[in-house]
Amino acid sequence: MDESLKKILAEICDRYGYIIKAMEIMPDHIHIFVDCPQTVAPCDIVRTLKSISTIELFRLYPELKHFYARCGVLWSPGYFVSTIGHISAETVTKYIEEQKK
Repeated sequence: MDESLKKILAEICDRYGYIIKAMEIMPDHIHIFVDCPQTVAPCDIVRTLKSISTIELFRLYPELKHFYARCGVLWSPGYFVSTIGHISAETVTKYIEEQKK
């Protein structure tokens, strides 16, 4: 499922003109470093990624839809967003890549 989700998120980003710099799927959250136009609000990026990925995951894995129908939603409403103005892109990428180790 990790690889399916990575592919789905990559396709969404391609469609919307976002560039994934780094991504790691964790058991209970995702780290994703995205380069996007400054005219796009971070909340819109998160909403787009969460909503479309939910639809696609439920299509690929119907058992997820049945499971999450009982408890509400696939993604939690929260998220963390930060800019990289005070650290380098390399530092963020390295941090994300090391998360599964």
